[in-house]
Amino acid sequence: MGRSRYKIHEPAHPYFISCTVLHWLPLFTRKESVDIVIETLRFLQKRDHLKLYAYVILENHLHMVAQSDDIEKSMKAFKQYTAKELLGLLKKENVKTILDQLSFYKKAHHKTTSYQVWEEGYQPKLIQSDAMMINKINYIHNNPVKRGYVDEAMHWRYSSARDYENMKGLIDIERVW
Repeated sequence: MGRSRYKIHEPAHPYFISCTVLHWLPLFTRKESVDIVIETLRFLQKRDHLKLYAYVILENHLHMVAQSDDIEKSMKAFKQYTAKELLGLLKKENVKTILDQLSFYKKAHHKTTSYQVWEEGYQPKLIQSDAMMINKINYIHNNPVKRGYVDEAMHWRYSSARDYENMKGLIDIERVW
């Protein structure tokens, strides 16, 4: 993923991943923008055998524990496709303020595009043990609680916390690793 200082050493293993909207802009405040992320993850589950163990989508970033046949390829596809679709949605809805900001904060070396949606990289951290997996899943699920958005993790709609409470979530997840 370009200029990231983080490296993927074992491409088919689970990783804790964070993706942040450029300059922490609140892009995921509407269902339509979150649906783009969810549908893209579902597509990658089929195409790249992406396994999601946990996820949370907040207003300006997302976290997940995921693995695929090639996580680097999957994340590149995820960010490219969601950026294109999100920009299309913003243009269609004429959300000029955010479009102007995505243009203003765009990195100078992005010469072929007018906008940049995602911060560069995705900060992959290899899951090296069961304890680390459990720690990251708990961190992901408690992110909206920590921010004060909900009292209980399972109340956050855009999270896999419900799946871990034996309720159906929005995206199929793997609970065995």
